[in-house]
Amino acid sequence: MQCGIDLGSRSVKLVIMNPGTKQLTAANVYETARFYREYGQRTDKGLAVDFGALGLPAVTGLTATGYGRNTIAIVGATIIPELKAHMLGASYQTGLTDFTLLDLGGQDSKVIKVRKGRMVDFQTNDKCAASTGRYLENMAAVLDISLAELADYSENPVELSATCAIFGESELIGRMVEGYTTAELAAGVNYSIYKRIKPMLSALKSDKIVFTGGVALGSAIKTFITREMGAEVIVPEHPQLNGAIGCAVYKADK
Repeated sequence: MQCGIDLGSRSVKLVIMNPGTKQLTAANVYETARFYREYGQRTDKGLAVDFGALGLPAVTGLTATGYGRNTIAIVGATIIPELKAHMLGASYQTGLTDFTLLDLGGQDSKVIKVRKGRMVDFQTNDKCAASTGRYLENMAAVLDISLAELADYSENPVELSATCAIFGESELIGRMVEGYTTAELAAGVNYSIYKRIKPMLSALKSDKIVFTGGVALGSAIKTFITREMGAEVIVPEHPQLNGAIGCAVYKADK
């Protein structure tokens, strides 16, 4: 069995794939600190994943990517770049070879233009958290609603102009005082993310946009892209696992 791991800043995604059939046999998401604490064993060579503690069989191949790939040495793992992992995962999940991939993660956002199954261009935003899942988590806390609820609001968005995640919280509170409803405020938060990623999407636009990452589990960003850019937005079956799936595909193909 092949294992793919995406070592994210907020969560670790892990999948097990049968290399012969390329079918997923197991998949899960773990809070990052908990994964390292409960399912990692420190050795002289680095951190060994305890597949037994995870309730999974031993694997014959292990590939890793993600935020922690350069800081956490996973014993026995082949390390591949995030962009490659996410491109492979998106192609596997959709069957497409020509598309633009939008991935909104916990602390960064990525847009990749793919043609004939190869990455031909990309843009990333890893300098600011204002267009990421972490920003949405903070805003959901301010609004006192769940992240899942926040991510589905898209109607009548209130205007939010702050370009910084920290100042954005203050602006949101100010809008609350002005009497806007939770639905309008939540829609405004989602639209502010769309405004930040729109330039990247416009520069690398395709007729089909594959949307991955934890943020893709909500409907709002997809609604804005479809409504304003006229592109077909495809959310694969496992958007949050896309990077880990790409890692498993990479190893299976080898």
